[in-house]
Amino acid sequence: MAEINVLSGAAVEPGLVAAVELFRKQTGHSVNISFATTPDMRRLIGEGATPDVMIAPPAALDEFAKSGRVDSAVRVLLGRVGVGVVIRDGARKPDVSTVDALKRALHEADTVIYNRASSGLYVESLLQRLGLAGPIEAKTRRYIGTDMIEPMINGKGNEIGFMPVVQILNWRGRGLQLAGPLPAEIQHHTTYAAASAPQSDGGLTFVRFLGTPDAKEMFARAGVELSTP
Repeated sequence: MAEINVLSGAAVEPGLVAAVELFRKQTGHSVNISFATTPDMRRLIGEGATPDVMIAPPAALDEFAKSGRVDSAVRVLLGRVGVGVVIRDGARKPDVSTVDALKRALHEADTVIYNRASSGLYVESLLQRLGLAGPIEAKTRRYIGTDMIEPMINGKGNEIGFMPVVQILNWRGRGLQLAGPLPAEIQHHTTYAAASAPQSDGGLTFVRFLGTPDAKEMFARAGVELSTP
């Protein structure tokens, strides 16, 4: 049986974990998953990491394909993930249904938290665009990837965070709740795809599995929106 190493963005974690479990049951292959932001993927690859499969935004996979780390011909689109507003369980749920309501909520928050991954980079630019970056700078906290989850759960005041909707739903009942997705006019979706390393039979097998209806159902159940190329 093959041992397959997967390096993936954390935004699709719940769907990927479910798909891996199904893959193991069907094939008996072992799958090891490591989660990282796209910048950390670049660093890890630069340090010599050789995953059999990489799951990242298509633009990042294009970059890794140019350097020969993944096979550009072996790629499966998994879907897209929107950005949501997250609060801890028990906190007062803010109105974030409109852009103006979101602005008020951020002004009233004690702390604004987001990450340095794909969703966080978008949030940073959004706050600048909305004229909020300066006014809330002193109470803004940024973390590497999912490192922001613990501070959100253990908050004592009126904290508001931004995370991929899929990740927020994954923590439902375990300390976090979804206040709501970003309003439609400022929503941002990050698309994720999977690609196999060249000459990795196990990686090729797993990527092909991710393209099956059974695997796609796992991602859809986790909140990853199916999309077309």
